[in-house]
Amino acid sequence: MMWLIVALVLVVVAAGLLRWRRPAWYWLTFGVTRAAARVLVRYGSVMDACGLTVPAPRWRLTVARMANRPVPGPRAPRILRLRVTRTGLVLRLKLRPGQDAFDVAASCDRLRHSFAVYGVTSRELRSGVVELRMTGYDVLKCVQMPALADSRPMRVPVALREDGAVHYRDYRTVPHGLVIGATESGKSVYQRNLVAALAPQRVALVGIDCKQGVELFPLARRFSALADNPDTAADLLDALVSHMQDVYQLIRAEQRITADVPDAEIAADIWDLPEDLRPVPIVVLVDEVAELALFATKDEEKRRDRIITALARLAQLGRAAGIYLEVCGQRFGSELGKGITMLRAQLTGRTAHRVNDEASANMAFGDIAPDAVLAAISIPTDTPGVAIAADSAGGWARIRTPHTTLRHAVNVCNRHAEMTPDLPALAPFRPALGTLAPVPAPAVESAPAAA
Repeated sequence: MMWLIVALVLVVVAAGLLRWRRPAWYWLTFGVTRAAARVLVRYGSVMDACGLTVPAPRWRLTVARMANRPVPGPRAPRILRLRVTRTGLVLRLKLRPGQDAFDVAASCDRLRHSFAVYGVTSRELRSGVVELRMTGYDVLKCVQMPALADSRPMRVPVALREDGAVHYRDYRTVPHGLVIGATESGKSVYQRNLVAALAPQRVALVGIDCKQGVELFPLARRFSALADNPDTAADLLDALVSHMQDVYQLIRAEQRITADVPDAEIAADIWDLPEDLRPVPIVVLVDEVAELALFATKDEEKRRDRIITALARLAQLGRAAGIYLEVCGQRFGSELGKGITMLRAQLTGRTAHRVNDEASANMAFGDIAPDAVLAAISIPTDTPGVAIAADSAGGWARIRTPHTTLRHAVNVCNRHAEMTPDLPALAPFRPALGTLAPVPAPAVESAPAAA
């Protein structure tokens, strides 16, 4: 009997240690069994209490009366499948006639308390079928990306969603994106993850970092072009516009519009071209867009209009030419001048880290997902990397980027430096990889010595 007590104590201690240090292991060893049992045992009563049941059909009531049997009770959505994941449970439900997916989404918070899980989210798979994703622990507290992610050309994993799924940045589906956030909110880490994920792919990276290149120039071995000041950025954007026009001329020459070519083979963008003729796609990363839009003199105002015009043209026309924008900034509102709102309207993907005011969140989500505004301003300051990701369809989710050091990102870029394309149009802006000359330390007035 004593050995049984000792074994039970050891199991309890092991479970406590796993729950504290390795929540994912605790979930897979102990938590999943308890959660699945709770869901299956409480399912009918919980659905009834949440108002997710419908009365029995009339024919069943008629048969019960004719057979003098008990009246059948209300029916809950039918469980099609219960699947276990490394972060929780996935419950697929078949809705009863008269039920709506919105009713299930509105009851997610009550389902979370009733099933005693950390979080519940829902999404409609098709008409009449809803998927509930239940998370057994806080997956955003310590982000652990899955070892095997579904990476494809121009589609890379960059963060983890609060429901345990991987958040991907898919440039072919969402060509241009906007990333905003206050200082120390996690924008730079998000950008590093994006560059490190794109480094192994056949893609040209172009960076504009007006903070004298302190963010992007350490990753220079994987960049085909870099600009560290607004003047160079203006020339670089003009070169990109010229490159875009050359790509369109190539597409026109290879469109293959003849009577004997099927419609599906007619080229309309670079992805319809043969692989040996397809230009390399380009991802343009702008580190701080406000530095490109601010001006103090007439000459700077002309440069600013030139930059914003080029960015707007790339956002409107660059997708078919394989040019994609990733614009980052602390704010992105109309106070930055004319053309800013037109440029923002072309940036379909929106990611907002912690912001200091509601107006900044409205700049990102006010026109596409008003519900995400409150979520963006409620991100605590002690959780850098947590962000709200939304799209033009109105859907949004809370995500968090895994912490990536600058050294790790530099190592990844150096490892894949041979994949950096050499684009003739951008050759003048190719970063120099030689040793930098020593820079004298800035003069600082020292305090007088104590007597």
